[in-house]
Order: sequence, then structure tokens, then C-alpha cells
Amino acid sequence: MNKISIKEILEQPVLINNLIKNEAEHVIEICSKLKGKFDYILIAARGTSDNAARYAQYLLGSYNQIQVALATPSLFTTYQTPPSLKGALVMGISQSGQSPDIVSVLESAQKQGCPTICITNDTSSPLANVSDHIIPLRSGAEKAVAATKTYTSTLTALSLLSCYLSGDNKSRLNDLYILPERISKVLENTFENIGQTSRYRYMNHCAVIGRGFNYSTAFEISLKIKELTRVIATPYSSADFKHGPIAMVNKGFPIFVVAPSGKMYEHILGFAEKLIDLEAELIVISDRKKILNLGKASFVLPSGTPEWLSPITSIIPGQLFARQLAIEKGLDSDNPEGLSKVTQTF
Repeated sequence: MNKISIKEILEQPVLINNLIKNEAEHVIEICSKLKGKFDYILIAARGTSDNAARYAQYLLGSYNQIQVALATPSLFTTYQTPPSLKGALVMGISQSGQSPDIVSVLESAQKQGCPTICITNDTSSPLANVSDHIIPLRSGAEKAVAATKTYTSTLTALSLLSCYLSGDNKSRLNDLYILPERISKVLENTFENIGQTSRYRYMNHCAVIGRGFNYSTAFEISLKIKELTRVIATPYSSADFKHGPIAMVNKGFPIFVVAPSGKMYEHILGFAEKLIDLEAELIVISDRKKILNLGKASFVLPSGTPEWLSPITSIIPGQLFARQLAIEKGLDSDNPEGLSKVTQTF
């Protein structure tokens, strides 16, 4: 009990290092074949993979100037009214590659003559079978129900794709190659401070704030907390939070704030100071001392990580926090009640 999830969390530096080294040439080949064949990317995904798709929207939009949209799978299954996908590269993201609604989006894309690609941990899955190109995660079997290593591996695969879709990628690739070291460092830092989690043993609700590249991180931390601890954790962009939800903040209301260095840092810092004025209790994930000092609990990220890669390091404290909080609550973090490893939606 609670041993599988920690094993898989700790595997992440090695797995990501292997993914970068072993898939680089393959991704170069894929990018060469796709060049000039699409105008935008449509991603079909669910759950954790949907959060990876949110990261792709910022990553590919910012560095590759590619518009990324999220598919509405029910249009392809329940309603059987698939929209026109003209000009799209249709991407499926799924660790298992089993969900019929995600597969149906790519099947429709092939019927419409669109190129297809998938990111999956199972290269023999139904999703892989309807994809022109496959980027395998190489993560090995993920046995814990809540995805951890396949999430960070998916973000890494998307990072490789972004680098090789762009012409000037040397400096970005250098940052990508030292990413495993930074993941190891954040694991070390978080383990040293994971005892802070015990304060939240009786927490039953919280908000999780991120913006920009780490909008995806807010959603993924929220999902991990809900999956493992039964806490009602709601993700928000700081901008959206100001448009109404901020009214629910009162003394002691717990709010996670994801605030690594980058273009969003000063905005998030000002927002966090506003939350302190409202007497919220902050749990801060950052590499910057000023905002870390605002937290009742804080988790230190390694300095020097560029903002576009920070979601791969900033999710680590969220993974470990959710697992530890499950233990504090007497729950099984490996097999949360009511969930199964492969979820099939139609």
C-alpha cells in the first residue's frame, strides 16, 4: 500500500532522460514528414492527458506559432456529428491508448484525409493503430492508478516535438537535456519538506492557481489531489479567479500557488499578495524566495529552469503532496477507491 506510486514518481528523472535520448531522432523524422502538411493542431485527450494538452497550447503556440485546439470527443461518438478537420494535424494523447472516444477522433481525421499522431505508453493500442505517427513514452508499465511518470513523460515528448518543429532549437534542446537533473533536485527538495503536508490532514477543499505555461500544472495538481485524497480541489487561472471565485476566499482558505520564474512571475506574486490580504493560507511552489515566504507551506523549485519547461518540474511537489496527504488521511494512494487504471469513455 502506497509503495507503487512513490516508486513511479522516483523513476521520472531516469525515464525522461531515456525518452529524450532515445526518441530525439524519431521525432526529427516525424517533424520532417509533417512539414507543410497542417495549419493547426487538434488534440483529443481526457483526464491527465487533457492537462498535457493544455501545456501544448502554450508551448506550441508560443514557440512554434501553431494554434492548438482541444477536440470535443462527444461530437464524434454520442452525437455522431464530427466537424470538418480541414487543415488539422490531429493528435491523440493517452497513456493507455484505449479510450474509444479519443480513438474515434483520430479515425474521423483519417477518413477526412488529415495527418494523425499520438503520444502513448502503449504502441500496440487502438489509438496507436489509427495514428500515422507514434511518439512512445517508454515509461514502462504504470501500475499506480493516478498517472505521474506518464504525465511528465508526455510533457517531455511535447517539448521534443516543439523543439524539432522549430528551426532554431539548440539552446532549447540544451535546456531539455539537463531537465532530468532538475527533476532530481526538485524531488530532493520536496522530500526534505514533505512533512508540511500533515497540516492539511483535515482539509476538504482548496483552490489551485497557475497561469501561462503552468495553467496546466494547476489542473494536474488539482486532479491528483482529487484522485488521491477526496479533497475538492478546483483549478483556476489567476485571471479567471479574479472574475468571481475570489469572493469565496476567507480566513484560512487553502490555495496552492504555482509561481516559477518567468513572464508570469510578477503577476502571480501580486496576486498572491492580494490573497494574503484576504487572509488566505498559501501553499507555494516556486524558485523565488519572495513568494515562497508568503506560504504557510512552501516547496522549492530548482533555479534556472526556463518557464517553458517549468511545468515538468513544478508538478513534482503536487504529486508528492497529493500522495502524502492520502497517507495522512489513511487512504491508499496506489489504488484510489472508485478509479481504475484504464478509463474508457464513449
